Amino acid sequence: MTKHRIYSVSVASVYPHYVAKAEKKGRTKAEVDEIICWLTGYSQQTLDDQLAKNTTFENFFAQAPQMNPSRSLITGVICGVRVEEIQETTMREIRYLDKLIDELAKGKAMEKILRK
Repeated sequence: MTKHRIYSVSVASVYPHYVAKAEKKGRTKAEVDEIICWLTGYSQQTLDDQLAKNTTFENFFAQAPQMNPSRSLITGVICGVRVEEIQETTMREIRYLDKLIDELAKGKAMEKILRK
């Protein structure tokens, strides 16, 4: 089975779109970074390093220091698919991130987004 095209896309090429989506709705780049760091375990410095290296989505999630165990609480539909039903691990992690950014843009409180 061939890998989905998104796996070879750099996170840095999509990151500005995440930030723009959040800022368009009155949220901040810092909140986007907090979400990414919460999900992956990257520190702000290591996140910045990954973005500077143009790391692919596949490697970004494979190299993540500590995926947050609470990410399994993320549910709902993204791109017409229920995130909790996605079988392929990397695709599920990408969709978790998409879902969290969507929640941020929709005005959800950070405590709820971060499943606290």
